[in-house]
Amino acid sequence: MTMIRNRSELAISRRALVRAAGALGASALCGAGFWSAPASAAGARDPRLVVVILRGAVDGLSAIPPVGDPDYAALHGDLAFAASGERAALPLDGFFAAHPSLVAFRRMYDQKHAAVVHAVATGYRDRSHFDGQDVLESGNPKPGRTESGWLNRTLGALPASASRRALGVGATAPLIIRGPAPALGWAPPGGVGPANSDLTERVLDLYAHRDPPLGQQLSAALAAEKVASESSSGDPARKPHYGGAVEQMRLAAEGAARLLAAPDGPRIAALAFDGFDTHQNEGAAQGVLAQRLQGLDAAFDAFETDLGDAWADTVVVAITEFGRTVRVNGTHGTDHGTATAALLAGGALAGGRVIADWPSLKAERLYEGRDLYPTADLRGVLKGLLADQFGLSSKTLAEVIFPDSAGVAPMKALVA
Repeated sequence: MTMIRNRSELAISRRALVRAAGALGASALCGAGFWSAPASAAGARDPRLVVVILRGAVDGLSAIPPVGDPDYAALHGDLAFAASGERAALPLDGFFAAHPSLVAFRRMYDQKHAAVVHAVATGYRDRSHFDGQDVLESGNPKPGRTESGWLNRTLGALPASASRRALGVGATAPLIIRGPAPALGWAPPGGVGPANSDLTERVLDLYAHRDPPLGQQLSAALAAEKVASESSSGDPARKPHYGGAVEQMRLAAEGAARLLAAPDGPRIAALAFDGFDTHQNEGAAQGVLAQRLQGLDAAFDAFETDLGDAWADTVVVAITEFGRTVRVNGTHGTDHGTATAALLAGGALAGGRVIADWPSLKAERLYEGRDLYPTADLRGVLKGLLADQFGLSSKTLAEVIFPDSAGVAPMKALVA
């Protein structure tokens, strides 16, 4: 990507124009193009990492149901799936399956481009969304005031030879990407119409004369907006229009993927999707969770399609603050729990497997008598990805990225 030279070519929304102008204090973009850092040399590995925060606490026993556990069906009641028959989920390895909404994810799994880490949790053991998300995104062992997220600290820890370029997707950047290291902010378009070229040109001229550095950054931000919003070269048949929240999730991933695919675009990105707090009417193959998982699946598919050749160097990991109860509550939903499942996808992944030290669902093995027992630390999964993708040392991971986590070892061989 290069700087836009002909201002009349810009076609962006008024909301994007205002957002780009107002957010640049926290989303600095430098140099003649989008970024000051050079693209990787031709033929060299150019790794990318995308973190998708699933807010609300995902029911891992429905997203990746353990259909081979003899206690699962009775405990999870009318939300449970089966290995076959009317309530069948998508088979993975004989013991675990995938929710019927995760069609693209299951295809990637079969291609060894997707994997699951099950019975996983952060070090947080209470059940507050606010505190759980704080721990998940800050990387700190306990909730509390923090100035940065662990993905932002990752940027600062990368060697000078690496691409220190990052993207936060959403009207408000997720905590995980906020901090002293600069990152671009972008959000998919909403309901505001496009700004005409005259408005764009006048705003750019204003900044160019009054504040040239900011004017240059605004030009770069608008160029990023144009790249993220333009039509993709992917197969149109792979891009159905879902409508509603599902379509918004797909569009967010699609725009992020186009920016990540650019030679001088970001190499690290963070997105956040809401709506996984399923206390009521969670549903099985149909319902609230099914719709949200369909959106996540559409996002996985959009990343694969719109990243193009860059998919081979990419890992996307979808994580949540904690899991949900094993038993169904009185309103056909599940309450706040502990362990859950993390979903990974990407061409760089050593996929085609469910990684789990399965604790079983026997009554004596449930955490506090109600939750899936955590046997894997999510920080270990994330440390493993950061070590494999960017070569960060165990010391940096334990002291800088995830403070006070020396006892949590990086998970090995997640990347092919």
